Amino acid sequence: MSRNGRQSEQNQSPENMQSYQDAKQQWSRQAGAGSTRDYSFDTVSGVENKLVYGPEDYDESAYMDKLGFPGQYPYTRGIHANMYRGKLWTMRQFAGYGTPEETNQRFKYLLKAGQTGLSVAFDMPTLMGYDADHELSEGEVGKCGVNVSSLQDMETLFDGINLDEVSTSMTINGPASVLLAFYIAVAKKQGVDLQDLRGTLQNDILKEFIAQKEFIYPPEPSMRLIVDTIEYCTNEIPRWNTISISGYHIREAGSTAAQELAYTLADGFTYVEWALERGLDIDDFAPRLSFFFNSHLDFFEEIAKYRAARRIWARRMKEQYGAKAERSLKLRFHTQTAGCTLTAQQPEINIARTAFQGLAGVLGGTQSLHTNSMDETLGLPTEKAAEIALRTQQLIAYETGVPNVVDPLGGSYYVEQLTDEMEQQAEAIFDEIDALGGVIEAIQKGYFQKEIAKASYEYQKKVDEGDRIIVGVNEFVKENEDLEIPILEIDETAERKQRESVKHLKSTRDQEAVDSALAELRKSCENDKNTMPYIIQAAEKYATLGEITDLMKEVFGEYVEETVF
Repeated sequence: MSRNGRQSEQNQSPENMQSYQDAKQQWSRQAGAGSTRDYSFDTVSGVENKLVYGPEDYDESAYMDKLGFPGQYPYTRGIHANMYRGKLWTMRQFAGYGTPEETNQRFKYLLKAGQTGLSVAFDMPTLMGYDADHELSEGEVGKCGVNVSSLQDMETLFDGINLDEVSTSMTINGPASVLLAFYIAVAKKQGVDLQDLRGTLQNDILKEFIAQKEFIYPPEPSMRLIVDTIEYCTNEIPRWNTISISGYHIREAGSTAAQELAYTLADGFTYVEWALERGLDIDDFAPRLSFFFNSHLDFFEEIAKYRAARRIWARRMKEQYGAKAERSLKLRFHTQTAGCTLTAQQPEINIARTAFQGLAGVLGGTQSLHTNSMDETLGLPTEKAAEIALRTQQLIAYETGVPNVVDPLGGSYYVEQLTDEMEQQAEAIFDEIDALGGVIEAIQKGYFQKEIAKASYEYQKKVDEGDRIIVGVNEFVKENEDLEIPILEIDETAERKQRESVKHLKSTRDQEAVDSALAELRKSCENDKNTMPYIIQAAEKYATLGEITDLMKEVFGEYVEETVF
């Protein structure tokens, strides 16, 4: 037996445990006699924290079952044995505004500054499937992201950027298959082998129904389109992550950490089940499912959430869905710091908030990270603010020493107990969802919407009553504050340019070829064929986003959410 093994055995001897209990009783009397601040010591999500944690909160006999070693089942301690010693997380700053030309310049700026992956933010018309010249696009083109109405725009967006040398994440859901088709068409024009194409499509319509509300079609045809992308990419683009199953927006809507964890994983299980029903093999498609989590401000709760997520996913994939490949069991995730925690008041403080949140993501074992810019409550990030946010990640990577050890908080009595707590709360929520008939039934019954609204209300009530301090908002307020940071302004020029671009495209393309491709796409929608090859064909003929989306609306219908009180 090793020295460490003998030492552990001695530490657990009855004599030592009795000594520990005696010492704890003495400490408890001392702690009980001390004063306590008038403040809530629960986590941000309301989990009650004890004053201190010790050996009684950690069952060492369950080490291999609950923890194991990094890179080994159940992956609580990370999905890679050497984690960041082998490869740092991908530093992927979310970027996009105005015209494709402007965003292309921002992409090149960030890549030059050391960013290692691209992440595309689209504007509201694009997210909803409208072209720039649609009447509902008026006033919104290029405002919260880049406008992409056609393959022509996607070509401009990635002009001078070799798609076989960069990994691209696209935050798009309702019309995700169309934007993916545009991207594939650009790659083919560049001569890129689709086997080498790397990136991630958010493509998570369930969280749209739950939280963000950027849906287009009803749930069933929306799920059909998602399985089409999974099937197509599994066969044609094996290195592409087909869904980024997103808890981020669920948390931004006001959920607790446990709700974010449970709702996100429940969505993931639903996608798995639909793909299995299509006849796909679990080990063919599961390795390319990825996740997207929020990093909020309760440092340890967030770390515990990520660790619990890996454990729950690994066990469910193995025990319920019969996955055998190790890569199917590993939950890979991207993290974005919490936009909802940023304040317009004293915005420079947001740099510190973001640093703590980014650090939590790294300590939790993220594979990819976006750090928010300090000015994002006031507008889209300026170049300087985006650079500071990127430098924050680089500081964590190269100056803190945090990446030097895998899961450095593993074995912490508090972190392990909180990880167990997150898992137990998530399992209880899974039971509630199952009792309602599954995720889609729960959406239609308003379950998620009600629970998130309730959690959001409880959190805001604590802030309003001073039980939860937000620096610069309800405490440490700066009177007559003069905001001196620059704000990125998006004028109406972008909208005018994009409207003219769409008009010119429609007048110069081969309309007969467009009509033919759209007719073929309609047949595939009506006959249950995989739609992806037909969407790509229409994209290559320069059918626009709006034209493709409108056609599918005619076949699938549009979703109207019922009001929930």
